[in-house]
Amino acid sequence: MNKQKPLLICVVGATAIGKTKLAIAIAKAFNTQIVSADSRQFYKEMTIGTAVPSRSELQAVPHHFIQHKSITETFSVGDFEKEALQLLTTLFTKNQVVVLAGGSGLYIDAVVKGLDYFPDVPKEIRHELNEQFNEKGITFLQEELQRIDSVYFQKVDKDNPHRLIRAIEVYRASEQPYSSFLNKKKKTRFFSTLYLGLQAERPVLYQRINKRVDCMLKEGLVEEVKTLLPFKHLNALQTVGYKELFAYVEEKTTLEEAVFEIKKNTRRFAKRQGTWFRKNKEIQWFQYDEKTDKIIEFIRKKITSN
Repeated sequence: MNKQKPLLICVVGATAIGKTKLAIAIAKAFNTQIVSADSRQFYKEMTIGTAVPSRSELQAVPHHFIQHKSITETFSVGDFEKEALQLLTTLFTKNQVVVLAGGSGLYIDAVVKGLDYFPDVPKEIRHELNEQFNEKGITFLQEELQRIDSVYFQKVDKDNPHRLIRAIEVYRASEQPYSSFLNKKKKTRFFSTLYLGLQAERPVLYQRINKRVDCMLKEGLVEEVKTLLPFKHLNALQTVGYKELFAYVEEKTTLEEAVFEIKKNTRRFAKRQGTWFRKNKEIQWFQYDEKTDKIIEFIRKKITSN
């Protein structure tokens, strides 16, 4: 780290691992603010199923990019990169340290490293793909991407329609595979970065996930999903915890089966998050139950040694 530059502390890890609690503790210790990089928490209509920080947590320190958009609005990772950098420019005029926290690895990377360049895509192409997805399902998207870009197909989260549609639309707009636009030279940022990751043994993480899902149900997740049923076709709602309960609300499955699927799919999601973050050799890993005082002391030593 360069002491001439302000410091962005990235708190990363799988879902339900304890990122929010640690981020708040760090923000309090350094009298700073938190920028959320959890793409599921951007939408104001989605509260329970996305584990948005509680009112008391949000009041503990200032948070940004929490429920600031509607599910009816388009908000891409490129939009997030642009707006987050604008915000950081402002925050770093008042704070030498800012916390970026979340489990969306692509959104973390967008802020820290910058996105690869991609061509503009006409709205008609995206509209056509969304219609095809609604008519034919995710299998159509998977088969289409495998056909046109087998390289990216091996890397992509095959259960995420957002990613599949994005890759296919880029190909249709440019006639070049999505993978050909990846891994260009990254941008230089005006801040230094320190990555802190939280981890746990798999049985512990799965237990935490199951407990969180049970808590969401007690807090009224089914009722929240019912209010969103008219919007179930929107991209923002093609996510774990909502799509499974839409099936229950429409009487296509039982509640018990839907809850089982939520827990299973959340475990899969956590596994993908772990795979993404383990590729980053800059992350300093801590156990989920490590005392926050020790982590904060580690940060202070890092700052003073550079």
